[in-house]
Amino acid sequence: MPRIVVNEGRCRGCALCAEMCPKGVIDAETHLNRDGYHPARMADSATCTGCAICALMCPHVAIERVYR
Repeated sequence: MPRIVVNEGRCRGCALCAEMCPKGVIDAETHLNRDGYHPARMADSATCTGCAICALMCPHVAIERVYR
């Protein structure tokens, strides 16, 4: 089953991924990344279908779909 992985260093906290996720399983971390943004995180990996809409929407290419 595919899942998404967020590169916290590239994420700018714009939340486009969370807005576009059809399952609503992405939200923001409570901690800040090195640039001072709250990076996106997978809040519910069991519900994620691996559709990768979030990765397509990410303007900073901070999300990728992986098969593990």
